[in-house]
Amino acid sequence: MTTLRETTPDLPSHPLDIVEDIVTANEWPFDRASDDELIAELRGRWCDYRLFFVWRDDVSALHFSCAFDAKVPETRRREIYALTALINERLWIGHFEVSLEDGMPLFRHTLPLRGLLTGASLEQLEDLVDAAFTECERFYPAFQLVIWGGKSAEEALEAALFETVGEA
Repeated sequence: MTTLRETTPDLPSHPLDIVEDIVTANEWPFDRASDDELIAELRGRWCDYRLFFVWRDDVSALHFSCAFDAKVPETRRREIYALTALINERLWIGHFEVSLEDGMPLFRHTLPLRGLLTGASLEQLEDLVDAAFTECERFYPAFQLVIWGGKSAEEALEAALFETVGEA
């Protein structure tokens, strides 16, 4: 991910203006539907991710989600819920869930910014996107093993966290 630390000396104070700068610097397709809503797309190793940013002025918080390009069939939801619980135990920032509306797995986090004189920092927002992308890429195979491979949550998580050593 391109960092803006040295390239943008005077960053705007609205969090979504900063997000827009990050998205533009990385040349990700995006749409800014309003001052308080931005949607971007990010190509990953496993799939395309849709990033949603919503600023809530009344609570001074930035809501962020990163949705997979996948849908969970009704028949696999119970096992996916078990998988998200197992994954969420391992996360420090944010959490995974499955949207009740459309059955898409997604990573979510809300960043409270009330009382901060400078608002969100560039580094905070870059770290938020980086953490979400890293975790989505890390756990995407587990979701696929449950959805399409018919594996249990435990089997899928074990397979997804398996790390190889060396090269063949």
